[in-house]
Amino acid sequence: MLSHTKIASAKPEAKDYSLSDGQALSIQITKAGTKRWRFRYRYQGKAKMLSLGLFPKVGLAEARAERDRLKKILQEGIDPSLARKLQESQDDRTLFGTVAREWFKKFQATKSEGHQKTEWQRIESNLIPFLGERPINEITPAELLHTVRKVESRGALEQARRVLSLAGQIFRYGVASCLCDRDPSQDLKGALTPPRKHHYPAITDPDLVGKLMKDIDAYQSFVVRLALRFQALTFVRPGEIRFCEWEELDLETNTWTIPANKMKAGKEHMIPLSTQAIDVLNEIHSLTCRRKYVFTFATQQKPLSDNTLNTALRRMGYSKEQMVSHGFRSMASTLLNELGFDPELIEVQLAHVGKDKVRAAYCRAEYIDKRRSLMQAWADYLVSLQKGGKVTPIRKAL
Repeated sequence: MLSHTKIASAKPEAKDYSLSDGQALSIQITKAGTKRWRFRYRYQGKAKMLSLGLFPKVGLAEARAERDRLKKILQEGIDPSLARKLQESQDDRTLFGTVAREWFKKFQATKSEGHQKTEWQRIESNLIPFLGERPINEITPAELLHTVRKVESRGALEQARRVLSLAGQIFRYGVASCLCDRDPSQDLKGALTPPRKHHYPAITDPDLVGKLMKDIDAYQSFVVRLALRFQALTFVRPGEIRFCEWEELDLETNTWTIPANKMKAGKEHMIPLSTQAIDVLNEIHSLTCRRKYVFTFATQQKPLSDNTLNTALRRMGYSKEQMVSHGFRSMASTLLNELGFDPELIEVQLAHVGKDKVRAAYCRAEYIDKRRSLMQAWADYLVSLQKGGKVTPIRKAL
């Protein structure tokens, strides 16, 4: 049995040594003079050891009490080392960074891979470095505003707004999980400079659209050429083109169904495929049909990078102020509206459907035939523009 006096008077030696207190508790005296409590035990036949802290911060009575507590845990068939890790994990759970990771893991799975990556980058770059180690319940509105204004000071006004929104979602998850009392972002409404409205550059002049389609068909890369043509025909978001998979395509019904986790709104989206779009798929089928993604290079299993389509447009001579890959959506929306198509039908095809579930179901079931006619008319119109004509599509069925 040890005593306080014996431990305090123990001197360092040339090598580390230990003094035993009995019942698996000992104190190690290192050659540097450090005195560390140790609890040795066996679990499932394997020898293990836990450090109980340093003397004199942890006294003899405290070390013995902790040893007795750990022995009770061991008698219950639980590894004391694992029990400690779980306790430390529970303590860490109150930190903003831990709550942010927990929220992200739980709620981001329904969003597209690209959207998940972007949102986590915003959190990791703009919130975690400043708030990550702070207890979430202690963060004030002023502290959160100071953090978000670091983003605003860079001139990234829209980014600042999105970072604040993400912080609010994390805090609300914390409130629901009983980890904090309230969401401080609610006090910051109107505190940031409003971002300027941004529209993706797009070509909407029919003659220039015809030239664009010619330039796409003349582009040197077979895979990128077909990806751009397919995007023009379907006017989906660039990420939805890049991550298009063969298993999402039904070539019997000529329909592409994008799952909810790949859509910005988190809802499954059906795209009727025109005969021209099917032609694109037939062209690339022999090259990538045994791969996961439709538009991928022959030597790779991964999708095109997020810059590939825009880089191709730059190489064709289109500046970033003239046309970006996301601009195919604005191009289709503008021209289809000018040609007199039903604006609501266009919005449905763009996946700009409101939150009303009944209306959404109606759009999916009742509009599919009209949307199929719309997509075929759009494809025919692009062909006519590429050939140099300005033929207005027939809209009787729309």
